[in-house]
Amino acid sequence: MARRFFQLIIMCYLIGWVFVTKKGYQVVDDTIESSVVTKVKGIARVNTTFSDLWGPEEYVIPDHGGKFLFVVTNFIETPNQTLTTCPESPSVPFSTCTHDDNCTEGEAVRAGNGIKTGTCRKTDGNETNTCEIYGWCPTEKSSRPEAATMLREAENFTVYIRNFIKFSQFNLSKTNILKEGYPSYIKTCLHDEIHHPYCPVFRLGDIVSKAGYRFEEVAAKGGSIGIVIKWSCDFDMDTSDCHPQYSFMAMGSSTPVTAGYNFRFARYSSDAAGRTHRNLYKVYGFQLNVMVFGTASQFSIIHTIINVASVLTLMAVGSYICDVILLFMVKKKYAKFESLIKADKEIALQKMPDHSKRKFSY
Repeated sequence: MARRFFQLIIMCYLIGWVFVTKKGYQVVDDTIESSVVTKVKGIARVNTTFSDLWGPEEYVIPDHGGKFLFVVTNFIETPNQTLTTCPESPSVPFSTCTHDDNCTEGEAVRAGNGIKTGTCRKTDGNETNTCEIYGWCPTEKSSRPEAATMLREAENFTVYIRNFIKFSQFNLSKTNILKEGYPSYIKTCLHDEIHHPYCPVFRLGDIVSKAGYRFEEVAAKGGSIGIVIKWSCDFDMDTSDCHPQYSFMAMGSSTPVTAGYNFRFARYSSDAAGRTHRNLYKVYGFQLNVMVFGTASQFSIIHTIINVASVLTLMAVGSYICDVILLFMVKKKYAKFESLIKADKEIALQKMPDHSKRKFSY
């Protein structure tokens, strides 16, 4: 009975866990080869020296599109800088001075904007004296980003994500774009989990909200968002059922000190005299990181045989254990039975008459 019960447990394990739950009859490939192409579209009104209208060429960095891209949503502009001398910004550490001896000529200001000239100067519109520097002047504005410079239309920008994957072990490839109706479908659709689950075009505002951010709050100072594309493919079924699943997560810190995402870049121009000017931009926005994961599985006779053989071996070992246990129990019971028989015989001898004991003694 115990043996049959043990065998029943092993069979339930084989069918329920190995084959049904873990699909032990399949070979799994979790090494995914992937390529990602991204494009952002949308127009926004801005107030800069060069332009009052920005397109993807201005607010998407880098402009070629890939797994990583940055979408500008706010900025601080320092216009018309030239290479000359000017007082260092008072907000720069170790830049203040009281006399020329505090400004070592040729020394770079730590986290500053240029090289010290050896002169202590009064800053424009400020009573503080700072070391004069040679660099791009006037120095960068140190103000915080303002709501007035935010790209209001950025919430409705669209992000196109094209993903191509390949599972080399099965030599099978897939893409997240439906062939039917392409490219007219791509131009008009917008991703929706219910109505358009296979549309690769996402609204930036939807990406931000699904990552757990409020758009206006984060667009002012920037943030980092992970776009996760997960493929789970079972090639024993129709390969057309192999589709990506999208999820979005906030990757930045929520603490005031480390929150936000920004960097600087400059745009250069020359005047009629050939003198170089530049506009410096400190830009804030969303850094988008596209991450692709996936597994594929397919029937394998080798894996099936290995798993069945493993279970049969386990059953054989279980039967052997049951035999050992049964033998031990039988031996123990036999010894007990033998002692009872001996005790009964001794009691019977004691009750017999003395003249009969010799005949039945042993």
